[in-house]
Amino acid sequence: MNVLLLGPNNLQITSTILNSGCKVIEYSDKIDISFLIENKVNFIVSYRYRHIIKPSVLEFLKGNAINLHISLLPWNRGADPNLWSFLEDTPKGVTIHYIDEGIDTGDIIAQKEIFFNEEQETLATTYNKLNYEIISLFKENWPFILEGKVERKKQPPGGSFHKLLDKKKYEYLLREKGWNTLVKDLKGKALKNNT
Repeated sequence: MNVLLLGPNNLQITSTILNSGCKVIEYSDKIDISFLIENKVNFIVSYRYRHIIKPSVLEFLKGNAINLHISLLPWNRGADPNLWSFLEDTPKGVTIHYIDEGIDTGDIIAQKEIFFNEEQETLATTYNKLNYEIISLFKENWPFILEGKVERKKQPPGGSFHKLLDKKKYEYLLREKGWNTLVKDLKGKALKNNT
């Protein structure tokens, strides 16, 4: 099977796929059906991919497309999920889900809630832990995904969604320390500004 890994190169994800006997094609630009045909793609794994996958591509693959997302869906769909989980004080975690026509709205394959010491953690340390956890969840579940032996779970109603531009009004919180900002200094700030 030829697996297209969409997003920045990730050695751990690539080796997990290769170790399962599949061929991996790493790519980060936009794709279309002709790209899939040329490269004989059977399955897509997306992680940190910056483009929306067209419905025609998903239809062509007959649902054989998954995304790794560092939030506890349905919370924090879209951009900057780690940041928003603190700004809006929502549950934190990682999710593997099927890709559908929405943004991070597909059926859930596996997820794990993650807890942080908010007094000591920064955006960088929480991001690194979420990255570690999503890769671990992928390694654990990839054999079952590949064999089609996973249970699809509809996402519960509610949650949240954010575009890249949504964080603009909160960037002042990151000016001094950037990714080294303590998450306790971000906790609930978006809630306070909306009341």
